[in-house]
Amino acid sequence: MRKIIFFGIIILILFAVIFVVTSRDVKKTGTTGSQEIKIITTLFPLYDMAKFIGADKAEVSLLLPPGVEAHSFEPKPSDIVKINNADIFVYTGKFMEPWAEDIMKSITNKNLIVIDASKGTKMIPGVFRDPDKPAGSLDPHIWLDFDNAEIIVKNIVHAFEAKDTAHKSFYKQRADDYSIRLGELDTAFKTTLAVCKDKEIIYGGHYAFGYLAHRYGLKYLAAQGVSPDAEPTAHDLAKLVEQIRKDNIKYIFYEELTSPKIAETIAQETNAEMLLLNAAHNVTRDQFEQGITFFDILKRDLHNLKVGLGCR
Repeated sequence: MRKIIFFGIIILILFAVIFVVTSRDVKKTGTTGSQEIKIITTLFPLYDMAKFIGADKAEVSLLLPPGVEAHSFEPKPSDIVKINNADIFVYTGKFMEPWAEDIMKSITNKNLIVIDASKGTKMIPGVFRDPDKPAGSLDPHIWLDFDNAEIIVKNIVHAFEAKDTAHKSFYKQRADDYSIRLGELDTAFKTTLAVCKDKEIIYGGHYAFGYLAHRYGLKYLAAQGVSPDAEPTAHDLAKLVEQIRKDNIKYIFYEELTSPKIAETIAQETNAEMLLLNAAHNVTRDQFEQGITFFDILKRDLHNLKVGLGCR
C-alpha cells in the first residue's frame, strides 16, 4: 500500500513539474508556441528594425552574412531551410531580392508570414549602366528615404502583432519609438544639409543614394549603376572627372564592403579626398558583433556629408 501511495505521489509531482514548465513557456511565447518569435531578415536595415521591435520577445536573424555585399548575395539551401523554419520572413522587395519570390514557391511552412517591406513605399526609378536591365526597374534602396523607412517599420510590426497577439501593445510601442528616432534623424539631415556650401555628391560606387539625394535636394552622380557589378566605362569616368574639376569638388565618397578602386582612381585624377558613405545594406563582422545600429551608420553618413559638402 505504501509503495502504491509513494508511486502515486511521484506521478503527481511529475505532472506538476510538466504543468509548471508548460505554463511558463506559454506565458513567454503568447500565441507562437515557442519561447521567441523567429524572424529572418534579408538586409541589415530590416534586421535592425525587427530586432528593436521584437526586443527580448524575438529571435531575429540576418540572412545576409556580415561582410557580404548585398547585391551579389544568393541564398544557399541551408538559408531556405532557415526561412522555412521561421515565423516571419522579411525581405526588401523584388527589385532588391529577385530570388525571394522563387523561394516562396518552395516553402512548405503554411504558418510563415512573408513581408515584402516595400509594400506601400514610394519608389523612384533606378539608374542603371547595365543594358540588360529592364526598362522601368525601380531603385531598391528604399530605406534611405525616412518616410519609406517608417512604412517598413509598420509593415514589420503588423507581422509581429499577427503572430503574437498577446504582446501586440508591446510591439506597437517599440515600433512607435523607432519611428520617433527616424523622425529625429530626418530632422537632423534636413537641418544640416540645408546650410551646405556644396549640393553635389560624387559617389565612386553604385547608385545607392538616389532616395537620400532626392529627399534633401542634392545633386547625385554615381560612377556605377544600381548594381555594383555594373562597371563604368572610360567615358563615364572621364565625364565624372571633368565634372569634378569644373565644380571644384573637394571630396569623393566611396561605398562600404566593396573595393574603393573606382573612387581612388577618381580621387587621384582630381586631387580630391575620400570619405565613406554607407548605404547600410550590410555591416562588417566586427560591426555586427559590436552591435552597430542603422542609426549609428546614418549618423556617421551625416557627419561625412557635412564635411564633404562644406555644411556650416
